[in-house]
Amino acid sequence: MTVFFGGYSLSMVGLWVIAIIVFLILEGITAGLVTIWFAVGALAALIAAMFHAPVWLQIVWFFVVSIAAFALTRPLAKKYVNSKTQPTNADMYLGRECVVTETIDNLEGRGAVSVGGKVWTARSLTGATLPEGSRATVQRIEGVKLIVDPIHEPVDAEA
Repeated sequence: MTVFFGGYSLSMVGLWVIAIIVFLILEGITAGLVTIWFAVGALAALIAAMFHAPVWLQIVWFFVVSIAAFALTRPLAKKYVNSKTQPTNADMYLGRECVVTETIDNLEGRGAVSVGGKVWTARSLTGATLPEGSRATVQRIEGVKLIVDPIHEPVDAEA
C-alpha cells in the first residue's frame, strides 16, 4: 500500500523505517528508556509490511509488540537503569527521637523540632497538635519538613 505524505508517495515499508528512525532518535535524546519499545514495535510492523500484510495487521503488530516489549523490559529497566539512588544525610534522622521546639500545629502550618543538633520545620503525622517540649519520632521527610509521630509517655500512677 502507498501512503501520500506531504505530496509524496511513501510505501508502508518506508513509513515504518522512518518511524524506527524517529523513535531511535527520540530515545537517544532522552535520558531514560522512553521510546525504545515503540521502535521495537515499528520493527515488527516493518517486517509485517515486508511480507505484504494488510495495514490494519501492521498497526496491530506495532501496538501488540510495543506493549509486550514494554511489559517485559520495563521492570528490568527500572531495576538496573535508575537503581543508583543515593541516600542523603537527612535520611539519618529517620526513626530518631526529636524534641518539639515550636508547637506543631498542622492547621496553622507551623512547628519545629530539634534532632541531631539541627532545627527542622516539622508537621505531625497524625495531625495532632504537639506542644513545645514534647518528644516525637521522625517518620519521614517531605521536602524540608520532618513528619513526626508523638511519643506517648506512659502515665505514672504515683505522680
